[in-house]
Formats: sequence, structure tokens, C-alpha cells
Amino acid sequence: MLWIKTFHILFVVSWFAGLFYLPRIYVNLAQTDDPASRATLLGMAGRLYRFMTPLGVLALILGNVLWLHYGIGQGQGWMHAKLLAVLALAVFHLACRHHLRTFLAGANHRSHTYFRWFNEIPVLLLLLILILVVVKPF
Repeated sequence: MLWIKTFHILFVVSWFAGLFYLPRIYVNLAQTDDPASRATLLGMAGRLYRFMTPLGVLALILGNVLWLHYGIGQGQGWMHAKLLAVLALAVFHLACRHHLRTFLAGANHRSHTYFRWFNEIPVLLLLLILILVVVKPF
């Protein structure tokens, strides 16, 4: 179980690195009019999304193994709240895909300010998840 937990944490941390950085690329994309910069940023965003998606999938799979096979958190309120926060994180990941596709199509109409606020969502979800897992308030 400790090996599974170790790799779960590794994949979660790696996934979050991508979730923190990808919206920052979107901030820069929303600010630039330079075609060369735009092409570079779009390439970076696409590669990062393709890299971080399997990390997120592996984090979710190993988390489910810990929960369903080893019983970690089963029947406890904090785990139900954590699972809801993780679901929100998965929705955020899909929202990142939507924004990437919008940028690739040249159809983005959102400002860099929007993406600066959008970038804060995974930080808040990480804080919530950490509080739930470490403090177990209920």
C-alpha cells in the first residue's frame, strides 16, 4: 500500500504542476499579438496538456485503488468532501482543454485578467484537499 500511496502523491504533485502552469501560459497567450510568440506558447500549452493528462489519470486511478481496495477514508465525511473537490479538479482540467482548443482555433475572447483568476482555482482546490486529508475536519 505504501508504494501505491507514494506513486499517488507523485502523480498528484506532477499533475498539479501542470494545472498551475498551463493557465499561466493562457495569460501570456491572451496578452500577445505576436504570431511567433503565439505559436511558441500554443506549442508549449499543447505539449503540457498532453503530458499532464496521463499524470492526472494515474493520480485518479491510484487514489481510487487506495480508497476502494485499501479502504482509506471509506465512510468518512472528509473523504466524500475530498472526492467532490477532486471531481472539481477534473472539471478544471477539462476546462483547460476547452480553453486550449479555443486558443488553437483563434477564437479566444477572454482577457488575461480572466486567466489570472482562472489560475487561482487549482490553488484553492489544493488547499481544500490538503485541509480535508490532513486535518480531517469531519
